[in-house]
Amino acid sequence: MSNIPFIPPKLPPKVDYTNLIKEIGWAHNNLGKLNGLLINIPNPGLLTTPLLTKEAVLSSRIEGTQATLEDVFKYEAEEKISEKEEIEKDVREIINYREAMSMAIDELKNRPIGENLIKKIHFYLLDSVRGVNKDRGNLRRMQVYIGAPGTPIEEATYIPPPITELPPLLSNWESYINSEQEKDPLIQMGIAHYQFEAIHPFMDGNGRIGRLLVPLFLYQRKLLSYPLLYISEFFEKNRKDYYDLLNRVSKEENWEDWIRFFLTALTDQSLKTQVTVIEIIALYNNLKKKIAAINSVYAINLLDLIFANPIVSFVSIKKRLKSRSYQTIYNLLTKFIKIGILKEVSGRKRNRIYIFQQLMDILK
Repeated sequence: MSNIPFIPPKLPPKVDYTNLIKEIGWAHNNLGKLNGLLINIPNPGLLTTPLLTKEAVLSSRIEGTQATLEDVFKYEAEEKISEKEEIEKDVREIINYREAMSMAIDELKNRPIGENLIKKIHFYLLDSVRGVNKDRGNLRRMQVYIGAPGTPIEEATYIPPPITELPPLLSNWESYINSEQEKDPLIQMGIAHYQFEAIHPFMDGNGRIGRLLVPLFLYQRKLLSYPLLYISEFFEKNRKDYYDLLNRVSKEENWEDWIRFFLTALTDQSLKTQVTVIEIIALYNNLKKKIAAINSVYAINLLDLIFANPIVSFVSIKKRLKSRSYQTIYNLLTKFIKIGILKEVSGRKRNRIYIFQQLMDILK
């Protein structure tokens, strides 16, 4: 195999849309339905933490992490999740992903997607985790290659562009992703996603940033009123096809099959997210009525808290709830258990852990 770096042609490529009309229509139709749901939700923030945490878990899993959704929520409840240090490192990476996404949403109010934003995302992603020594927040400064651990460059599956090519390639990518000239924005994002992965601008974290940019782009283009469409679930389930099709663009300029796959991912995840959103909102509204009988101004605060963090401890509740009274928190926990919202799962007399199983079931 050649050890010559691949330099992707500058954007835009020539793509024949003729055979993609059906997939374009499906993707737009289902994105529109999802956005219709999001527009009518009084508090879309209610959905953000659980759905974004799930996306962070799946996107990180594509890169080899083993931590589960339950591990993340347990960690945030200050529960020791494993004797294995590696799992806690995985969890920290997942939390960084979520925090990077939240930061980027705020940043888009003042700046478009571009080199400065991806550097800042990279800085957040590599905070205090494996890869922190890989030039956090900066473009790579050396040639890298992708392949099985320990293999020489001659056996690499992909060799990204040399560092001298990064500035012009990223400048072109930034111009393209913000251009209003492309015929269809969903195809535009599919092309931009490939190009970002091909450029491979960082030493580490390129895949996660590339996937994170998809909902940010849809949000920036106002195709979604809130960036709550995450496609890592589809990519993780179809991981081999995901990487094979990206490689075929590099080797054969086969844009059509890659874009069809990308549009299918958008359609599939739009449908799944619609179902999830409907189920979460229905659950919230049902429980909101149920807790009306609890005589506490803090009941709604605890309900909101467990929708963001469905695994909690007394300590984590006390940190997040506005009430500082131990008795108030104890009484609320007792009532939430009695009416079937929370369940104690540790079996301990002290440092107990409580799970909001109904929400966890929806997220799984």
